Amino acid sequence: MPPKVHCLPVVSLAVLLPGIALAQLGPRTERPPDGGNRQVLVSIFIPSLPHAAFTATVNAAAVRQLADGSNIRVKNHRLIARDEAGRIFQERRMLVPDDGQRESIVTQTEISDPVAHKLYICVPREHTCQLESFTAPDFAPPPSGNGRAGGPQREDLGRQTVSGLEVTGTQETDVIPSGAIGNDNPLQVKREYWYSAQLGVNLISKREDPRFGTQDFEVSDIALGEPDAKLFDLPKGWRVIDMRGEAERAAARSAEGSPVR
Repeated sequence: MPPKVHCLPVVSLAVLLPGIALAQLGPRTERPPDGGNRQVLVSIFIPSLPHAAFTATVNAAAVRQLADGSNIRVKNHRLIARDEAGRIFQERRMLVPDDGQRESIVTQTEISDPVAHKLYICVPREHTCQLESFTAPDFAPPPSGNGRAGGPQREDLGRQTVSGLEVTGTQETDVIPSGAIGNDNPLQVKREYWYSAQLGVNLISKREDPRFGTQDFEVSDIALGEPDAKLFDLPKGWRVIDMRGEAERAAARSAEGSPVR
């Protein structure tokens, strides 16, 4: 039985969340750090599908309207790749103001291997990689139809071509009833996505949520075929912290033919 996926523990590395920080901590002060919040912008899901190799760029943009009517606009782009074995490489970058004056920096890279059951999270600032156990989540294509009673209502948007690939469009509309999360009035959440069956990925995804604003993702610069193998190599000279339990490390050594110590 493959090892279970472990939650990412907080160690001395930078952000280890499976998303992108939308709000950063402010400057240090002498007072206790009471209050505030932290949000993440959860990007598109990339399944560990074998025999569907590609390299691409994910472009993210978010707009959040504040109570005084002003807007916060941020964006980033990041490299993604999947090889024939289903291994996935992903960059994670900071969101930056959408003013064209700043380039987002890479905060970490991730390599997930569904065959070896390993997940590496590498942080450039620390020159450190964290090793976790990994099992690819179960994957199923997006559901079709009008949706179940009490769930999001779905509308078929037809087909189109994005970056040379055929995609199928769906719009989902969900309503959060009054009082469900302390809200005075019902909240309507809309999501539109255009799914590529060939890659198993949404090439376009749009979300409108009154709690968080609008979030847009688009996959571009798609190159089909085996990606550069160097993307799946750990940086030379970096420290690797093995966060797996002893039983999992022993099972991994046994599977690799190494003596169990």
